[in-house]
This record gives sequence, C-alpha cells and structure tokens, in this order.
Amino acid sequence: MEFFTLDKRGALIALIMGAVIVLAGRAMGFYFLGVILWFLVLGGLVTQFGKTRKKAIGVYEKSRGWKNVVANGIIPTLMAIVYFLIPSSMINPEFIVVAYVASVAAITADKFASEIGVLNGKPMMILSLKEVKRGVSGGITILGTAAGILGAMLISISLFWSSNFSYYTIVVVISAFFGNIVDSLAGVYETAGIGNKYTSNVLCGMAGALLAMLILLIV
Repeated sequence: MEFFTLDKRGALIALIMGAVIVLAGRAMGFYFLGVILWFLVLGGLVTQFGKTRKKAIGVYEKSRGWKNVVANGIIPTLMAIVYFLIPSSMINPEFIVVAYVASVAAITADKFASEIGVLNGKPMMILSLKEVKRGVSGGITILGTAAGILGAMLISISLFWSSNFSYYTIVVVISAFFGNIVDSLAGVYETAGIGNKYTSNVLCGMAGALLAMLILLIV
C-alpha cells in the first residue's frame, strides 16, 4: 500500500528506533512511541494528499529510506534517552516530554509544509524572497506555512493528558514553527552545497526540542 511510505530498510530502522524509544521512555515509553506513530500516520496521509498533482510536477516521493527515518527520528530518540538519563531532581520530567513532543511536531510541521506547500502558490526563498520552483529547498509559501502550523497542532493534541495542556500546546506549536523555519533556512545552504535535506531535518527537530525546553525553563 502506498500509504506506508517507508521502504523495507527504513521500516527496519524505524522498528529499532521505536524499541529504543520505548525502553528509554520507561513509563512514558509507549506514549513516546504513540506520538511517533501519530506522526507516521499523518505523514502518510499528507504524502498521499494531492498525489496526482505532485506526480505531474515531479515532487511525489512514493517511499522513503533509512536516511529519512534517521533524520526524522534521531532527535526524538535522543530526547527519550535524555528522559531516561536525567533525574527528576535536576529537571521536571514533564518538560522533557514536552520537548520530545515539540521535536516530533517540528518534523511534522516540515512534512506538512513541504507536502502541501508544493500544491499551490508561488514559492519564495525564505531570505531573498525571490520566486523559485516548487520543491526547491529553502522555498516557502503561505499555504505551506499554514499547513506546517496545522501539522504541529495535530501533534500537540497528544498532550491532552496534561493539566497544562493549553500552555504546553502553545509551547509546542511555537517551537515547531521555529523548527520549520530553521529547516527552511538550512535549505538555503543546501542550494549552496552545504548540507542536505537530511541534515536540515535533524536541525528542524533539534530546534523544536531546544526552543521548547528553553521556554519551559525560562517562562
């Protein structure tokens, strides 16, 4: 089924990372895994959205490999490990959970922005604002930006269990939006031969997690 966009090697790596997340997350392990699975479901849906048009303009990706899995999953996996290693006496464990969710929300925002943003509007480079072709790294559209915020919001609802749900949701969406912007900025350097889409994805998730943690520790 084309809905499941991971190839066999990508699926294997995803299973390994999922196992690490569950084990490192201890009591929150299956919750962490659930957030990642929610991302995969949303990613599959948004990949199929507008498939005919994406094929027509040459930007449709039927399957994704292990590099995509590592690029998108490495920061959430590291956040789960941080949750395992850092004692609750040093930092509120809930903050680490929110940062984990923010990292997933950031890569989801990027996914939504790239998959939906190519369908309409005129992409502009994020720094120069010059018009570029659809699918060019560093290009943004109003539709894509709005879609990215939607993707982040859909991930943030996974925090429904918290008594600070409203506050945490705002933190996650802001952080994910920032991560998406970082991804686009990194995309500018991609066009100059510095980095690639995988490094940009890693920076996206990292930026989302770090900003969320910073906000929670300061505000």
